[in-house]
Amino acid sequence: MSSSRYALVTYVRNPVGEFVEQLRQELHPTLAHMAAHLTILPPRELEGTETAALGFLEEACGRVVPFSVELGDVETFLPTTPTVFIQVKRAAYRIRELHDQLCGGGLRCEESWPYIPHLTILKTEQDEQARAACLLARERWAEFPGKRQIHVEELMFVRENGNCWQDVAPLPLGHGQLSSKS
Repeated sequence: MSSSRYALVTYVRNPVGEFVEQLRQELHPTLAHMAAHLTILPPRELEGTETAALGFLEEACGRVVPFSVELGDVETFLPTTPTVFIQVKRAAYRIRELHDQLCGGGLRCEESWPYIPHLTILKTEQDEQARAACLLARERWAEFPGKRQIHVEELMFVRENGNCWQDVAPLPLGHGQLSSKS
């Protein structure tokens, strides 16, 4: 059994991701190193080995067809936690289904909160900081001119290393599916 914590994310490497990273830099410069991402499996310790978990994920992800989600409004998880995020508006159920499918094979855990698909902008230490950041983020997001969409086609298995997260392995979706062009 491993004592490291692991998570599963999909990096957002498009104009939405750039927007979030720039906004995070402005609002909370000490978190500027974090890449924009949607969390599929929140941090957890593994029930078995990293190798076993990775094998399970590779097989399971191979059966999932890539998909897109549309983003909604800027919100916060206050009063539960001082986190500011962009909600997943359309196709959030696909992310929830993916979360539920991948919570097996040594990746099961008792999660602290119900799983809600979202794109984190930042987590602060104080509620007031989060409220102020949320107001500014809403203003900036209202001005964002690009498509508010994320295409989910690859996940990244990550391991906590001190105060940072380290990529362990990319997991392409649908490599076990026959491709079809529509």
